[in-house]
Amino acid sequence: MLAQQIKRLLSQSLIYGLGGLISRVLSVLLLPLYTSYLHGRDYGRVETLTALSAVLVVVLRLGISSAFFRYYFDSPELEHRVRVVRTSFWFTMGSATLGLAAGWIAAQPIADALSLGHGQAWLVRAAFVGLWAQMNYEQLTSLFRVEERPILFTFATLANLLVTVGATVVLVVHFHERALGVVVGNWIGTLSVYLVLLGYRRYQLGLQFDRRLFREMNRFGLPLVPSQLALWALAFSDRFFIAKFKGQTEVGHYSVGVRVASAALLLLAAFRLAWPAFAYSIEDEDEAERTYGFVLTYLLFVFSWLALILGLLAPWLVRLLTGRAEFHEGARVVPLTAFALTALGGYIVVSIGIGRARKTQFNWVVTGIAALLDIALNLVLVPSFGMIGAAIAGAAAYSSMFVLMSVHAQRVYPVPYQWRRVALVVGTAIGLTAFGKALHVPLSIAVLLAAAYPLILLPLGFYLPAERRRLLAAGRRLLAPAR
Repeated sequence: MLAQQIKRLLSQSLIYGLGGLISRVLSVLLLPLYTSYLHGRDYGRVETLTALSAVLVVVLRLGISSAFFRYYFDSPELEHRVRVVRTSFWFTMGSATLGLAAGWIAAQPIADALSLGHGQAWLVRAAFVGLWAQMNYEQLTSLFRVEERPILFTFATLANLLVTVGATVVLVVHFHERALGVVVGNWIGTLSVYLVLLGYRRYQLGLQFDRRLFREMNRFGLPLVPSQLALWALAFSDRFFIAKFKGQTEVGHYSVGVRVASAALLLLAAFRLAWPAFAYSIEDEDEAERTYGFVLTYLLFVFSWLALILGLLAPWLVRLLTGRAEFHEGARVVPLTAFALTALGGYIVVSIGIGRARKTQFNWVVTGIAALLDIALNLVLVPSFGMIGAAIAGAAAYSSMFVLMSVHAQRVYPVPYQWRRVALVVGTAIGLTAFGKALHVPLSIAVLLAAAYPLILLPLGFYLPAERRRLLAAGRRLLAPAR
């Protein structure tokens, strides 16, 4: 049964990841376009508005998106699920529209507050249109996730992506709109696919809003808002500190390094799409606890390996993907950022027990402590060390959040996590990365160290007997044709 559950999660994550993979690959491949047609300050403006949109999405949703997944699985009855869908849809529509109106009116003060420069009000307005499109689009595509229809979700993602890339290239290259072209191009695809999904889902989106259900969902989701804001602070506040102390140009350089490290975010995004619906759909508590324990081990194995690869190969990846030498500095933050994302993956797994037990009231304490640590470290480190200081702050904060949530979640919903194996996979990857970076190893040695990671874990006792048997069997099958 465990193997079947892991296989189900893996298959769904892989399908979700297909759209994300193409999205990230194109995003990385667009770096030469951005660095050729945008100056560092333009790129910094785009990243700053992306950060603003992320925090406003959290505030405007009021936790309903998280509650949607939990309450959808409360009952298998169609009537109940339709009420959850409609209540969530109409709340999101109203909240997003209010946000758009406020942003449109206050565009110039927002531009001034974010230090975007003179005459950037229309750039802000374009970002708020994107905010409206993003909130409503994600609410509709979440239906594919709870219905466990990852193929349709991926199809919508790819359609969105193709339109977005085409529009962005036309606006930036042909019309020379620079930052405005990137922002507008990013929401043209989202808005187009959203309108198609409205027609596809028209029979489920009737004029129904259950106030009692909304209050229940709000009680579940509202305590998650400060927690999500803290997560936003962890993800994006570093840009504001770098912009304040070092300028928008260094924000652009830092963002290039983060973009390369976001290969780990690709897998994390795929897993995150599949994880809530999968985790809540397991009805038997013993089966859920055992499954959660193995998921944490396997996820951290994959992410630690990927962080090792990205960390060791960062200098060559950044040089390959950027057209200007000024952006090569971004390679320095890749290892720390990749391991920070590994810790975030662990946090996502262990926090599911809190949602399953419906005891979300204190999540904000854990994420709040991590956010305060991040802000404090940014204030101390960024003025002296710039983007490296920001990367150190992020890695320390995400790691503390994972540890604190593990302790808290175990009190609420105990799970038999395999902590010895977790320590082995993470510690070995960090050690190999530190070794390679300290010696400034050439490309060939960096590739060798990354490839050797699974083999190094073998004498360290990471693999269980059943896992070793499967690995040996797989090895025999691979070697058989060569005989």
